Amino acid sequence: MSLRDATALVVLVAVAVGALSVIVFSLKLGISPLPTSAQARVALLSLVPGDTAGEVHELGAGWGGLALSLARHCPRAKVVAWERSWLPWAVTWSRARLARAPNLEVRRADFLAADLGQASVLVCYLFTGGMRALDEKLRRERPGAAVSVVTNTFLLHGWPPERVLTVDDLYRTKVARYARVPGAPTPRDDASGL
Repeated sequence: MSLRDATALVVLVAVAVGALSVIVFSLKLGISPLPTSAQARVALLSLVPGDTAGEVHELGAGWGGLALSLARHCPRAKVVAWERSWLPWAVTWSRARLARAPNLEVRRADFLAADLGQASVLVCYLFTGGMRALDEKLRRERPGAAVSVVTNTFLLHGWPPERVLTVDDLYRTKVARYARVPGAPTPRDDASGL
């Protein structure tokens, strides 16, 4: 086998392992890492003041595009990007290093098991089950707290939004900002808010 053939085989195996890992984590987590559209990103950033200080957490950072935009948009803030799937995490971590984003920290961990108490802003593009779990976590750990939660597509059921924008895209995507965590969790069937 020539060096060229061996290199091609190594690249092919690496791509196959990476693709398999994305599939496995997508099945495990219930969602694949989807990038935020350019229009939705602009709307999300308009709901996060550029002079935000403290910590801004992106929950489920995927490939890192929104995390990098948040780091540029909020240079005074510490932006923490959370991602569990190892390949998207590695891509986000690499992009953060290449972009030299000193205010961006990329964590490969489950934000549902983490302490989010230092966050002044939470940004998320999750799915119905992820939004339900986030709702329950915040109501349990931070009931009544003044924390800005900015969501893409999936809204927080039972939370009064401070502002909702409809993005001018194919799906008429809803982007919302909430200013305060409601009280304790309440049982419900659907947390999509749609």
